[in-house]
Amino acid sequence: MKLPELIDLVVLRGAARGLSLHAHRPALAQLYGGHRSAQRGRGLEFEEVRPYAAGDDARSIDWRVTARRGKPHTKLFREERERPVWIVADLHPGLFFGSRRQFKSAVLLQAAALLGWVAALGGDRVGAVIASGPAAPHILPPRTREAGVLPILQTLVENQPRSPGVPDPEGLSTALKSLRPLLQPGSLVLVLSDFSKLDTEVDALLTGISAQSDCRLLWVTDPLERSGLPTGTHRVGLPERLWWLDGQGSRPAWQAAWRQREQALTDLTTRLNLPLVRLDTADVMPDTLAVLLKEPRWAA
Repeated sequence: MKLPELIDLVVLRGAARGLSLHAHRPALAQLYGGHRSAQRGRGLEFEEVRPYAAGDDARSIDWRVTARRGKPHTKLFREERERPVWIVADLHPGLFFGSRRQFKSAVLLQAAALLGWVAALGGDRVGAVIASGPAAPHILPPRTREAGVLPILQTLVENQPRSPGVPDPEGLSTALKSLRPLLQPGSLVLVLSDFSKLDTEVDALLTGISAQSDCRLLWVTDPLERSGLPTGTHRVGLPERLWWLDGQGSRPAWQAAWRQREQALTDLTTRLNLPLVRLDTADVMPDTLAVLLKEPRWAA
């Protein structure tokens, strides 16, 4: 299996054209540019006043215009065009694994690259927190256009695992903790991980991040993880830590552990109302993710 190189991630800029991380907007809103809202908040600029419509926030009613015209009118605000988009990449050594067409690490790199290009082409500022081992995560502050995306791609390529290893149990939580003080209200946070360790600390961190930001999870998986080993005797493990395992005999416990892991992640995303998308090593990347980005649930 081939490890992605920088050029492989750069060319995904073409695949990102026509995709969006934003809500589908009417043609009038697209002419104005940016994102329109009847809600007050940081990062919003006044745009215009229009007649009040059912569902508008009463706090946005323009009382002066309402009194002058005799009918309720609502203030519209335009969100800042350059929304911060953070890519959180849990790039631990355990991702150097794949039973199908590619390594899990390759799936993560391609997905991160495509998302970065989509955000940049949409006028957002793109930053990243990349955890790749026991060292402190790499933090790349949000920047616009190629200046934001290219350093992220370079860092991902340089820090992708190149040999099998034990997953870093603290990688995801460390990355999320590093991100928390950097977040601005209204940021978009895209978390890419295989969620090999989903504990109370990760739960609490995602709860806090989702309370102030738009947060979405991308779960990198492999078919062998959920199905278990095929019938027969297999040598498994890491270099110098290998043992023989019976496929049929180990399968029930293997599949039960996977179902427990899957249920824990599903419960978390349901409770926090977080979009969750699975990206598998058997998928054709980036085609699969490009299709998912067109679904309504992935519009921000």
